[in-house]
Amino acid sequence: MQYTVTENRALTAQVFRLTLMGDTRTFTHPGQFAQVQVPGFYLRRPLSVYDWQPAEAGSMTLVYKVLGEGTRALAGIPKGAVLDVLPGLGNGFQPELAQAAKAKAPLLIGGGIGTPPLYGLCKALLRDGQTPAVVLGFGTAEEVILQDDFAALGVPVYVTTLDGSAGRKGFVTDAAETLAGSFDYVYTCGPEPMLKAVYGLCQRHDVDGQFSFEERMACGFGACMGCSCHTKYGSKRICKDGPVLLKEEIIW
Repeated sequence: MQYTVTENRALTAQVFRLTLMGDTRTFTHPGQFAQVQVPGFYLRRPLSVYDWQPAEAGSMTLVYKVLGEGTRALAGIPKGAVLDVLPGLGNGFQPELAQAAKAKAPLLIGGGIGTPPLYGLCKALLRDGQTPAVVLGFGTAEEVILQDDFAALGVPVYVTTLDGSAGRKGFVTDAAETLAGSFDYVYTCGPEPMLKAVYGLCQRHDVDGQFSFEERMACGFGACMGCSCHTKYGSKRICKDGPVLLKEEIIW
């Protein structure tokens, strides 16, 4: 599908916000992603969806980090350019499962470029009458993104950095531990070592949750099987069955 670039600007030295206009009706849950075809590159790039307005002539905002030649080329795409995008991919967060478990005060934990999908989720939780809090983790103050965006939603936001240059020094789990007892569910997205630590946090405090995994993808819709992982319920594809998995099915 064809989408027109309306914004492609830097948030930090390496992280960019890309807004596209086009048909966004395939998005149904926060935490889904889009596969963007970068001109001149064979494989599409899976990018996190920060927010979207569902409509035939809607908009979606993606946030991505420059990690290689493909995303470096994407960062140079100008306003007005047209990109080929596969939207609404993957199994996103399912707030209805937390509601069924009577959860009312979820904690959202994001690490680095795993932060963007939690923004759309936070908006959805607020619409459903829940009272989320947010913990965001980064390496340094220069890497902090979207803190003000979450704060503008009226939710408490706690920032951690490994070097202590912004917020609390340490890991997201250090900040989350200080909030123990105030949250009854966890949603998280970030690098796998962080997700494993958050899983341990959930185990210690007997809290369920949903975990969004980052993985290299080729096709983005389950055909190539390149992003398969083992779960308690068999093999699952991060691009198709994920990227969000339930805590109860994860094997570390």
